[in-house]
Amino acid sequence: MDIPRAPARRGRKQLMYGALALLAVVLATVGLRGLKPAAPRVDRAAIWIDSVVRGPLVIEVRGPGTLVPERIRYISAVTAGRVERRLAEAGQAVKTETVLLELSNPDVQLEALESERQLTGSRADAVNLRANLTSQRLNQEAQVAGARAAFLDARRNGEAAESLAAKELIAPNEASRARDHVEELSTRYKLEQERLAVITQAADSQVSLQQAQVDRLGDVNQFQRGRVRSMVVKAGADGILQELPLEVGQWAQSGATLARIVEPGRLKAVLRIPETQAKDVTIGQPAAIDTRNGIARGKVIRIDPAVQNGTVTVDVSLGGELPRGARPDLSVDGTIQVERLDNVLHLGRPAFGQSGGTVGLFKLSPDGTEAIRAPVRLGRTSVNTVEILGGLQPGDKVIISDMSRHDGVERVRVE
Repeated sequence: MDIPRAPARRGRKQLMYGALALLAVVLATVGLRGLKPAAPRVDRAAIWIDSVVRGPLVIEVRGPGTLVPERIRYISAVTAGRVERRLAEAGQAVKTETVLLELSNPDVQLEALESERQLTGSRADAVNLRANLTSQRLNQEAQVAGARAAFLDARRNGEAAESLAAKELIAPNEASRARDHVEELSTRYKLEQERLAVITQAADSQVSLQQAQVDRLGDVNQFQRGRVRSMVVKAGADGILQELPLEVGQWAQSGATLARIVEPGRLKAVLRIPETQAKDVTIGQPAAIDTRNGIARGKVIRIDPAVQNGTVTVDVSLGGELPRGARPDLSVDGTIQVERLDNVLHLGRPAFGQSGGTVGLFKLSPDGTEAIRAPVRLGRTSVNTVEILGGLQPGDKVIISDMSRHDGVERVRVE
């Protein structure tokens, strides 16, 4: 049978153990709360680490571009027309008289024929005008000759009448009538001479005006003939036919580009530099052009004053022999040397950070197992490097790859 037992008394020793255990739990909790959170880990092979060095720094800007000829000839349509024949292909070497296209336009040919008709009619009018004016002049000369003969005859009769009147062989009235007749014929003779001078002068002016009309119509006819001749499109210069966009049957508008010819000569690089970097580019700065088959050296010869799509166009003249494969429209990368700095701290350009700003970079500890964020003040930037104005010392190793996923932590473990 069951026998009831008295409850056991807790001893003093057990109470002491319980208090110690409780104190240990409290101390452990406080200690764990005071510990820093565990630093995230980053793979050393997945990051880019660079060292801070002191020495010369070359400030450069870079931009993509293309190779273009220094001399390009564009051939435009003088008149509209339909392409009847295509006699050349892009990439072909052409001479000045090489025929590229043949166009047709009946309206242009009709206008040329009409100008021929007008010119012929104007020339016929000039011939008729000269004939009529010559006839008028000859008639007036005959009138002048008749007036002169009548005047001379009247003058002789007047002299005879004066002589007879002095001898009282005729009446004084007859002598006076003879003198009046001489004056009348003298005046008529002078008037006929003046009329002849006016007719001659007017004839010269009319002939000059008609000849000017003939010359104008001749110029119009030459222009219309030129329009007809222009429908046989020639290269006009020696070079390489780079572009011939029209095909047989297409209609070309007046002023449209029919062909583009690259004239023999040097190539130049046309680079597109970001507008934020183009402020330091000046004429004469050295440049290196990467054609993927070699490096071509040159210098800046022109800077576009306008910004297009966030870039500034910079022309670079190339000197010396170009790498193999260099040809027009080849895509290239250009690097322009803006400035050279001596004895400055510099580092590989980090993924983020602007010139003159402050950025937080992870600096490695001496043993290389941990990286702690440090504020770094940046100076002038180049293509791959940046000047360090503060926050780092020579020999410091810094993570310059993208660490944006760790923006919320101050340190990382590098494994």
